[in-house]
Amino acid sequence: MEPPVSSPEIGGRRTRYQIKTKSLSYSLPANSGSSIWNCNGFHQTPSRPILRDVSCEARPGELLAIVGPSGAEISGEILINGFHMDVSKFRRVSGYVSQEDTLFPLLTVKESLLYSARLRLGLKEFDSMALVHDLLKNLGLDHVAETRIGSQGGAGISGGEKRRVSIGIELVHNPSVLLLDEPTSGLDSVSALHIIGILKSMAVIQCKTIVLTIHQPGFRILELIDKLLLISGGIVRHQGSVEMLEKRLIDAGHYIPHHVNVLEFAMDSLPMSSLSSDHCSRNPQEQQQIKAKDNRILYPNSRCRETTILAERFFKNILRTRQLFTARMIQSAIVGLCLRHHLHERAQPASESRLLRLQPHLHSLLHN
Repeated sequence: MEPPVSSPEIGGRRTRYQIKTKSLSYSLPANSGSSIWNCNGFHQTPSRPILRDVSCEARPGELLAIVGPSGAEISGEILINGFHMDVSKFRRVSGYVSQEDTLFPLLTVKESLLYSARLRLGLKEFDSMALVHDLLKNLGLDHVAETRIGSQGGAGISGGEKRRVSIGIELVHNPSVLLLDEPTSGLDSVSALHIIGILKSMAVIQCKTIVLTIHQPGFRILELIDKLLLISGGIVRHQGSVEMLEKRLIDAGHYIPHHVNVLEFAMDSLPMSSLSSDHCSRNPQEQQQIKAKDNRILYPNSRCRETTILAERFFKNILRTRQLFTARMIQSAIVGLCLRHHLHERAQPASESRLLRLQPHLHSLLHN
């Protein structure tokens, strides 16, 4: 894989990325689980396969949802625009949103996005603010821009808004590929639909390649998903649209009640043999797109500037926790006094012993 090493340009024609896997297998190693005891003693549990010979494709402008087991030894090929994936370079043109929101609870929504933009892009203050304002508007967060994130169970923004902030932090460098781990997990149906709607709009309007994992999506969410990758027992059971999945179930003799979700019905009814996938034709010209002309790794900020930004964010968090800040100051003072007392006690006997050793010499000098 040879994508551009710099961040994609905002606006203008951007490189599109097609992700394809060939015979991908994934298994948990034997030493990752607990041991089993039998009459011969402890034995390690055998490796457990998660994926078995999976081949799939994610194309720009489409929303691909992976439905299957939640999760490591990996085998197989991952191709980006027909090239083998270079992980270090792929990270620069992609974004990953984890299932858990890892945000600073004492920062506001705008500050969270602003610090991410300053660290990743190295833009001037004015340009960073303009980018953040656009993100706030696109993600529907402008009404809570000055609200602190808040901790779980405390005052702050809602769970759906936190998830959108997490997505926004990964969007500041305008990635061409966005990977999300269960973005609707723990959200109500309205918030989940809002998240998927935003992702669908980004895929269509900005032609991003978006891949997400999801469990038990509702009817309205299924309508927004372009392709499903249904995995059961580590094997691909279906790859294609929801309509094709429904047609295959009907052709196989199944009756799907109107009130039943097609995907949930399929997960319970699909045969153990994998279905043939809906492979899309590839555009060879698109796969051989722009190679990187410069393979140097470029950083947006100098070490000094990045340290300054991180220190500013750190002290802002500390100063906003007055009780914690006061407690740490008192703790530092007490520790300092204790260390001073301990070192003074150790130094005093040592000085006395040195005087005792020097006493005969001083006595001889005085008498001579």
